[in-house]
Amino acid sequence: MKVVLVQDVPKLGRKGEVINVSDGYARNFLIPRGLAKEATEEVLKKLQEEKELERKRLEEQRKESEQLLSELQRHVFKIHAKAGESGKLFGSLTANNIAEEISKVTGKQVDKKWIVLDNPIKSTGLYDVAVKLPGGVSGKIKVEVLPSEK
Repeated sequence: MKVVLVQDVPKLGRKGEVINVSDGYARNFLIPRGLAKEATEEVLKKLQEEKELERKRLEEQRKESEQLLSELQRHVFKIHAKAGESGKLFGSLTANNIAEEISKVTGKQVDKKWIVLDNPIKSTGLYDVAVKLPGGVSGKIKVEVLPSEK
């Protein structure tokens, strides 16, 4: 029997997949538990419409992310931090600090999860910081760490 999975089922498939399972497994386990629906024409048509809507939503999200990335790449984000004579910071600069500065400068909400730092920044200077935005858009932005005025 062909069924459409309503949610992810371990060792069977992901949500939205059309799979072929035995009649007993479908009728006695998957369908009663709400894990799958029988693959009728009506259900398949609805599934196709949902996939199209999801594709359009992802495309829109990707376009918005590309615009945000191009805007972020036009700026050099200057962050002031306490530093010693040699330029070594007291503490370190994390993705959260960078995301707050970007949000302050651009006025757009930036999630700290979008900032990719291998290690926290521990000295002054100019850095290329990787960003990974929703929709699979990634790039590099410039962050300049300056010693704060005393």
